[in-house]
Formats: sequence, C-alpha cells, structure tokens
Amino acid sequence: MYEGAPAYPDGGRFWKICQDYGVTVFYTAPTAIRALMKLGEEVPARYDLSNLRLLGSVGEPINPEAWMWYQRVIGRGRCPIVDTWWQTETGAIMMSPIPGVTATKPGSCTHPLPGIDADVVDDHGEPVRAPSRAAIW
Repeated sequence: MYEGAPAYPDGGRFWKICQDYGVTVFYTAPTAIRALMKLGEEVPARYDLSNLRLLGSVGEPINPEAWMWYQRVIGRGRCPIVDTWWQTETGAIMMSPIPGVTATKPGSCTHPLPGIDADVVDDHGEPVRAPSRAAIW
C-alpha cells in the first residue's frame, strides 16, 4: 500500500515499488494514470512489472485512452483491468468486470456484479431506456 504523489521523488515511484516488492495487484485512480501517462512510456519500461497480474481503477470514470495505456504499458498487454464502480454509501464494489469471465470495454465498468440490481434513472426516478446517454454518478 502506498499513499502519496505518484511521481515523487520521480516518475518511477509506483513502478519501483511494484518491482521491488513483487506487487501482483495494482489499483489506482484514473487521475493518477493520466498523470503517469504524461511522463511517457519510457519511465515504466525501465522497471520489471512481470509480477503484476491484475490492474484496477477506482474513484472516477476512466477514459478509454487512459484504460488502453494502462493495459498496454503497465499491464504489458497481459493483465486484465477491473474498472470498478461503487460509492462510500454502498460499502462495496457494485459494478466491475470479473477477470476471465466478463468481456471488458475501455472506459466502461461493464455490468453489475452478481446479486446487484442496478438501473439508470432520470431526475424523476424513472428508468432511462436505450437508446439514451446517461452517466452514473
């Protein structure tokens, strides 16, 4: 577990921790991923990230470009990404792909987990049906 700026004292901070401690699951916010993207691919390329087996995203929606960079550069094309959606009030993850079971889509948390009944509603509490555009907040 690490708390602090992702690029302090340098842009390799996260990747050095992953390498030195054999991290297998790396979970971070899309804001951190986008900040790390700006440092370039050569920074994480200097580190052995072969122990990573799962990448996670939480805290805000992840844009497709950041998702694809995360999977390609950090996961080296072999680690699944679980883009999780939940709120403090729910107390647990509500929507997320299940690695090896659920097909993933860049920028999407996919479907509700088993046992979760989710719906998208408008400002009046009425279900929004396709074709529609809506955001989960």
